[in-house]
Amino acid sequence: MLNRIWTGFFLVAFAAALVRWLALGDAAVWQDIVGSTFETAKTAFEISLGLTGVMALWLGIMRVGERGGAVDLLARAFGPLSRRLFPGIPAGHPAEGAIVMNMAANLLGLDNAATPLGLKAMRELQTLNPREDTASDDQILFLVINTSSVTVIPVTIFTYRAQLGAADPTDVFLPILIATFASTLVGLLVTAAVQRLRLGQPVVLAYLGGLTALVAGLVVYFSRLPQAAMERQSAVLANLLIFTVIIGFFALAVRRRANLYEAFVDGAKDGFTTAVSIIPYLVAMLVAIGVLRASGALDLVLDGVRGAVAALGVDARWVDGLPTAMMKPLSGSGARGMLIETMQTHGADSFAGRLASVIQGSTETTFYVLAVYFGAVKIRYTRHAVGCGLAADAAGITVAILVSYLFFG
Repeated sequence: MLNRIWTGFFLVAFAAALVRWLALGDAAVWQDIVGSTFETAKTAFEISLGLTGVMALWLGIMRVGERGGAVDLLARAFGPLSRRLFPGIPAGHPAEGAIVMNMAANLLGLDNAATPLGLKAMRELQTLNPREDTASDDQILFLVINTSSVTVIPVTIFTYRAQLGAADPTDVFLPILIATFASTLVGLLVTAAVQRLRLGQPVVLAYLGGLTALVAGLVVYFSRLPQAAMERQSAVLANLLIFTVIIGFFALAVRRRANLYEAFVDGAKDGFTTAVSIIPYLVAMLVAIGVLRASGALDLVLDGVRGAVAALGVDARWVDGLPTAMMKPLSGSGARGMLIETMQTHGADSFAGRLASVIQGSTETTFYVLAVYFGAVKIRYTRHAVGCGLAADAAGITVAILVSYLFFG
């Protein structure tokens, strides 16, 4: 999938440049395209190197939380809900624990822990699957929850925003939380409807109703504030919540008598490795996107959509976040490249830059997650997994646009 997208960018860019040259006599387009390859490659390298400090900091903090038992704590908190959402899993089966641990790791943004736990859960679910090549209901629901992926602390997005000069990199925290919750809730509701899963149980209603009421309360409260007060109070609340989580990680680690310094350094080492390892991927995607923009193809598409939206009398500023939204279900690195390109072009603190950040954090990369998890157990027939996953994506992206207008005007 990623290979086709990447190759397609270059082919579309070449076709658009050829039209500009032959139809408009714009020979400078070739110079613009070649120049963009050098410029974007340099930018990708500089961004990657600049990420090392912030990435090391946050992954160090996350490792402290992991060693302190934050994942175990969340697993116990959401265990009753998980047992009722997956009725096909016998009590005490290994799949039950792996699913809850995976969900807890995803909540904390611990991708390095979430993926192995997710693969383990999928393998354990496969032992209960009567048709080895066809996805079971429990496997599909587990995948949809993963693709919608509620994340409490979207570390990577904060890191990119800090590197690209955002005055407050965490100001997108609450909008992302609201959007990703909407994505997960809609994914769960759609999948439950298809599978005729009973969500009317008291425990399920208590969890989902309580969380929905909390998120709705945040939206109602902030929607009634003047714009300046909203931005000020949401920034205070976001940073307070994030710092509270950090202190909580430290407190849990102290309680377990874990070595905080050693845990932090181990995580920071992973942060450095992660920042360096993404250089080739970031260079590849940013160069392809840069060529697409330099050729005029990307602007042509966005201008066309913007004109159609404006003709309907609708504010068209959200169109600048469309490239990230379109890429998100298909490719994680592609969406990341679109996010960075949007923030570079419009500014990290612009409406477009913040919107793209919220969209990036609203959901996971559906086709990648399905390919990895189903591929690990050799599932060929995914049934309604793709449709339910894309429904979650659509909900997350839609709500991301709406809350961006609410919080950032």
